[in-house]
Amino acid sequence: MLALLHTSPVHVPVFDALRDAAHPGLELRHHVDAGLLERARREGPEAVTDAVRGVLRRAVGEGAGAVLCTCSTIGAVAEGAAGEVGVPVLRVDRPMAAAAVAAGPRVVVLAALESTLAPTAALIEEEARRVGRAVRLRSRLVEGAWARFEAGDTEGFPRLVAEAADAVTGADVIVLAQASMA
Repeated sequence: MLALLHTSPVHVPVFDALRDAAHPGLELRHHVDAGLLERARREGPEAVTDAVRGVLRRAVGEGAGAVLCTCSTIGAVAEGAAGEVGVPVLRVDRPMAAAAVAAGPRVVVLAALESTLAPTAALIEEEARRVGRAVRLRSRLVEGAWARFEAGDTEGFPRLVAEAADAVTGADVIVLAQASMA
């Protein structure tokens, strides 16, 4: 069983559909805690370390063979706790960061939520160091997008993201920093 750690319930049907398309027999167990993101936004990602560890332990106790964290803001916290829970803890954004580094060197990160900018930049820089590639990283907050997301504006949110992406110049790759933006 694969457990997923979400900070928004909107991700549950998205990941169920991805599972249905690629691995229909895979059992998923969704752990949704919007409070983790709210607190991480106020106090920083490290503030939710104990709470994230608790979710990971609960997932392992329920039989998870691995946990996938779908939140870019707290991804490093979750991944950092892997050694304490005895199963792989994966970040949904790590493959994206590796792909961005491979496509670079000029990488632009777009985020709807300011708290995601620093963790995503750090992840991309980590991946660049891992493979020995230099990147020129720029980050942009998509103003107003998060308010649209929280309001359930399924037309306005992606429109703001698309407009921000269209406005980017001088980039080899544009990274959408949050699963909600894809």
